Amino acid sequence: MLHAAYEYDRNTLGWLESIAGEWGWVYNTAMNVEIIRSARRKKTISARLDGDTMIVQAPAEMPEKELNEAIETLRGRLLKRQAKRTLSDDDLEQRASLMNRRYFNGKLNWQSIRWVSNQNKRYGSCTPAKKTIRISHRVGTLPQWVQDYVIVHELAHLQQANHGPRFWELVNRYPLTERARGYLMALGLEEVEDPPFL
Repeated sequence: MLHAAYEYDRNTLGWLESIAGEWGWVYNTAMNVEIIRSARRKKTISARLDGDTMIVQAPAEMPEKELNEAIETLRGRLLKRQAKRTLSDDDLEQRASLMNRRYFNGKLNWQSIRWVSNQNKRYGSCTPAKKTIRISHRVGTLPQWVQDYVIVHELAHLQQANHGPRFWELVNRYPLTERARGYLMALGLEEVEDPPFL
């Protein structure tokens, strides 16, 4: 069996062979990747988490490009699964209640607010008619002040469904809105457009 550790290089968006124990960054989550190649394996690849290390078992003859693509897919699945286990809907509910009291005078009501792992292009969603809010599991790894912005943003949709001036007036009650939007823009999770300010 062959063992190798890899580090994800954000500058070249490629894999670099590395010394075991170095860190790689994936979806803003630090993770070591250990690859075990086996002559016994012919087609299948498997992965599991062992602490902060993703252990990948792969065929010895698998081309690097194919292996790297499979690792990306497997890593995404493992991170989604891990995030779902560690994020608490009860904690999210409590945080939303706090944001409601601070920035909406406790006037908002919702049916449910919970973490979801099926939102890959947005950080949250609100369905005002059903009074439901969903927050992407990816937000759970961000700093609390950014999470708070996302919660305030989605809570504001309970009063104003669109992104018009009234909506941004509500969202801008949160004092770190501009900073949090910049943070999300840098991550590619926020649309780059200026909100209308009154």
